[in-house]
Amino acid sequence: MNGDDAPRMGRRRALEAGVAAGVAGFAGCLGPLDGSDGPDRRARNVGQIGSGRSPFGDRELPEGTSMSEMPEMEGELTVYSGRGEALVGELVEFVDGLYDGLNVDVRYAGSSALVNQILTEGDGSTADVFYSVNAGSLGTLAEEGRTTPLPDDVLDLVRGEFRDPDGRWVGTSGRARTVPYNTEALSGDDVPTDIGAFPDTEAFRDDVGWAPTYGSFQAFVTAMRVLEGDGATREWLRGMLDLGVREYGDEFLVSQAVADGEISVGFANHYYIQRVLAGRGGDAPIATAFTEGDAGSVFNVAGAAVVDTAADAELAGNFVRHLLSAEAQDYFARETFEYPLVPDVDPVGRLPNIDELNPPGGIDLTELSDLEGTVDLMRDVGVL
Repeated sequence: MNGDDAPRMGRRRALEAGVAAGVAGFAGCLGPLDGSDGPDRRARNVGQIGSGRSPFGDRELPEGTSMSEMPEMEGELTVYSGRGEALVGELVEFVDGLYDGLNVDVRYAGSSALVNQILTEGDGSTADVFYSVNAGSLGTLAEEGRTTPLPDDVLDLVRGEFRDPDGRWVGTSGRARTVPYNTEALSGDDVPTDIGAFPDTEAFRDDVGWAPTYGSFQAFVTAMRVLEGDGATREWLRGMLDLGVREYGDEFLVSQAVADGEISVGFANHYYIQRVLAGRGGDAPIATAFTEGDAGSVFNVAGAAVVDTAADAELAGNFVRHLLSAEAQDYFARETFEYPLVPDVDPVGRLPNIDELNPPGGIDLTELSDLEGTVDLMRDVGVL
């Protein structure tokens, strides 16, 4: 199964699946279901969203706040989504279908393009919610004064490092930078825990892969610039070129090449490894290694904000709240292989818990928005 390519169920089928799973999974925490309207009706209609299956074995619905315990929604809502329809369309449809009086209109495009669109549209923007693939775009919109602070009880659903300090956006799911490696060629101990050590590791000569044109890799390089400065980043890139790094079109291809033994090691976001494993029935010679406290271990988030042009800011805030429900967080883990951000919702697959990761401290995720400077540096070095 691939989170990008797997066929998605329509709304009716998804709700039917949710009914069955929801009754079984949430009956204990929601109280008796007596067939009346209101919260009890929603309790019957929520539950697992998506296939309801985990490629890594059985999984119980998590703790957290159920959609059935959240405020009901009614009205018209326009969401500008930088997250692809293939990844989040089914979730949005599920939320839309949960309420008879709610109509959600989603405009899909790149996150940066949508920020520019909102800024260009000015006070006439139709956007109520901006849903972004990264914190940088959220930070840009917030710095432009185009977001409305979210309610504290929405922000408090996630840890402090996954939301804007001023409450202008909140993370909804996360991704970790990782090092996929071939388990038939290497052991975990063979992989450096310092990203700076890779250019000097002769064992990786002509045997390591990256995807320099891919946004996630460029965000990683941006993090290195923020943490180490442009000079050190330039030196690291040149060192990797001298090592004979091999180029791929995206990080899923990097991870596939590692699993195929074409290369022994690479750089990729964590979920690409899980997608390779899931696509091969969980049985492939690929595992996940992590560096510690540097750009190679940055944890970035997808997230959402209420746009200042929202016709009903309370409704928009409650939509964001639903993205942090137990059902939505489970969806991210099960269907997109991302890290849930709400406590007590674990990731799936062969991954450590989020508390076991070692991302660099003190980094402001909104600083990762300067991709233009990163691209210029990569061109100057000869990577692009």
